[in-house]
Amino acid sequence: MMTFILFLVALAGLLFVMRRESGAKAAISVMLVVGVLSLFFASGWLALILFVGAAATAAAGLPGFRRGWLTPRIFAMFKKVAPKVSETEQVALDAGTVGWDGELFTGRPDWHNLLINRHTGLSEEEQAFVDNQCVQAISMCDAWDIAVERADLPEELWDFLKKEKFFGMIIPREYGGLGFSAKAQTAVLQKIAANETLMVTVGVPNSLGPGELLVKYGTEEQKDHYLPRLADGREIPCFGLTGPRAGSDATSLPDVGTVCKQEVDGKEVVGIKLNFEKRWITLAPIATVVGLAFRMFDPDGLLGETKDYGITCALIPRDTEGMEIGRRHCPIGSPFLNGPIVGKDVFIPLDYIIGGPDMAGQGWRMLVECLSVGRCITLPSGAAGAAAYSVGTAGGFTRIRRQFNTPVADMEGVQEPLARIAAKTYISQAAVNHTANMIDKGESPAVPSAILKYHLTEFQRGILTDAMDVHGGKTVTLGPRNYLGIGYSGAAVSITVEGANIMTRSLMIFGQGAIRCHPYVLKELAAKDNDDIHAFDEAFFGHAGLIFGNMARAFTQALSLGRADVPFDSASRKYAEAVARFSAAFGLCSDAAMTTLGSELKMRELISARLGDMLSNLYLASMVLKNWHETQPVEGEKEVMQYSLGLLLHRTEEALDAFLQNLPNRGVALILRAVTLPLGRRWGNPQDGLTRRLARFVSTDTPIRHKLLASTWTTEGAGAVENPVARYNELLKDYDKAEQLYRKATKAYAKGELPMTALHPEERFEAALEAGIFTEDEAEFMRKYEAVVLEMLSVDDFPFDAFARNQDTVIDHNPA
Repeated sequence: MMTFILFLVALAGLLFVMRRESGAKAAISVMLVVGVLSLFFASGWLALILFVGAAATAAAGLPGFRRGWLTPRIFAMFKKVAPKVSETEQVALDAGTVGWDGELFTGRPDWHNLLINRHTGLSEEEQAFVDNQCVQAISMCDAWDIAVERADLPEELWDFLKKEKFFGMIIPREYGGLGFSAKAQTAVLQKIAANETLMVTVGVPNSLGPGELLVKYGTEEQKDHYLPRLADGREIPCFGLTGPRAGSDATSLPDVGTVCKQEVDGKEVVGIKLNFEKRWITLAPIATVVGLAFRMFDPDGLLGETKDYGITCALIPRDTEGMEIGRRHCPIGSPFLNGPIVGKDVFIPLDYIIGGPDMAGQGWRMLVECLSVGRCITLPSGAAGAAAYSVGTAGGFTRIRRQFNTPVADMEGVQEPLARIAAKTYISQAAVNHTANMIDKGESPAVPSAILKYHLTEFQRGILTDAMDVHGGKTVTLGPRNYLGIGYSGAAVSITVEGANIMTRSLMIFGQGAIRCHPYVLKELAAKDNDDIHAFDEAFFGHAGLIFGNMARAFTQALSLGRADVPFDSASRKYAEAVARFSAAFGLCSDAAMTTLGSELKMRELISARLGDMLSNLYLASMVLKNWHETQPVEGEKEVMQYSLGLLLHRTEEALDAFLQNLPNRGVALILRAVTLPLGRRWGNPQDGLTRRLARFVSTDTPIRHKLLASTWTTEGAGAVENPVARYNELLKDYDKAEQLYRKATKAYAKGELPMTALHPEERFEAALEAGIFTEDEAEFMRKYEAVVLEMLSVDDFPFDAFARNQDTVIDHNPA
């Protein structure tokens, strides 16, 4: 018995030391102390095992011993198996900063580093712009007119956007722009996201494009000329990056710029002759200035000894000879202006290069650095805005739509998608708002930008699918009354652009994060490149300590032993503890994958994707926790928070389980499963009771519904377009009164107190008035209420030949 007790003492002591990453000396001390006790009071065999363990730990763990025999051998092996990082990969790794994503890789996230920078909201000027100019802009958007009738924004809206400097949000005030914070840009795009065409039109010039590149890298002459003109809309920009053979793999641009001499105005000038073919370029059909990415060569050495400069970015005026521009593509679901640009022997001077000739060949770095911020804002904000708009419309519609004498929002089959819509909206809003706040605090979050781009646009697609499902025939019939169908069909655009989602998930999130965010991998690779064995020794054995630490933390926390210290309230604490636990499991699995697969991990995209899913869901859960911690919760928000975190942790555990099922080294996978999931999976989907409460919250007039809708368009503007969310909100305010009268009329009909032929609600209301069941005030209330309900339930119809672009092809199926 004493032997068993001392064995448990040794195990507990070692787990404690490992959890704290206290190092080899502490582990040796535990083994020696327990070994001596065992020698005197228990088994000599246990003492021998502990003494041998202490000796082995000393030989491998104490720097004075290991550096003489072990480190050189490991270093030599590491040089052979470590993946080679290409120049383009290195640029991507060097771009951006590491913040909370790095904490999650450690397995022991320090919550103080997340909570130290509170989201302080917008400035008065920014908030006024969101409340006024943004509402005015979106209220001028008739989705049917824009998408079908004119395939463009109306002229008065274009004038308004230019006048109010929507295209100059990122341009500093000294150049005539608005100089908005990242938080404000996010808020603007969420507010106008009810119309996809408007959101894209405003978002793209403020994301990856000439404006941002000029602000960061342009010469003073370029800034002075272009930035004021971009800010007030005199210049409309586009940026040509992708083409028929270079989409996600932007480093393989086949577009060529060759340094040469050409006579211009009677003088011989050194410049660049461009040949390029670009596709899918937003705003290209109307752009007045084109940002262009191309591969620059100097075969004749006119600029120096460099022959291949690499990717370079330049600004080219629309009227430059040899450039064909103006034709359009037809993006699915949303006719935002998008088209091809082709150039044949286009000659430009060297000072058209963004940043001047000194920035030749710096294009890839410029693009990656801009993308690390832009991907955090434009599409994720649009997704969050579309999600909030879906809450408003789906919640409202399902409450007023009655079947079987009850609102469909009270049917459990409808409640499930309503709850998903609410939770994913809450997650999306927390993620975009708090990541934007990180940007305003000086971070350039490269890995979180990929997380937000992938997951929030996928959330958007799922939310719109759920919203379409609960609307039924209302939104599958296109027309002016359909406020969801066009946005639903256009969701695929966000999935595809700015890094296709498949590539982002399978290659970028973990692929970039594993090296960029890991506490030691980048240091180990740098030591290899510099042939610095002492730096390698420090990094490698620090890495080894991290592995043992994560093993101990993942195992003990999975058993609810020694839970992580988290600074959250009782409502959210268990979720934060679970994030810490899964962070340790994620860190351990990451190291296992990198160790067992080595450079092959690059090609094992399914493995990388599942690790990326774990990291992503932990990051999103952290943003929800931060949002809960910093904001004043309203009634119903606790349930939304708990459903959201339960969903994210279920997804995290699901990804962990799938990783363990598919890790090629089955022995390692079995050990990892025993350590990370010793009690099996414990996070299921949120329970039905919570689902029912969320559905009720978003389909009635509640504080949490209004909080979820605060970021979207909820008021009427000066434009002529009616706001369906505003109309639903008005109906929900009167719902309780209307529901009582619905029930009174239905009960009277069932008793035979109303005529059998009174089948329409309007007929029953009038019959109830005649029978004295309704008062005149009640009947008048229901007449007005039901008239609005019927309008919101109605769909459009058109003349038989309305959809034929060529009227000569119309068939007369019923000739006279």
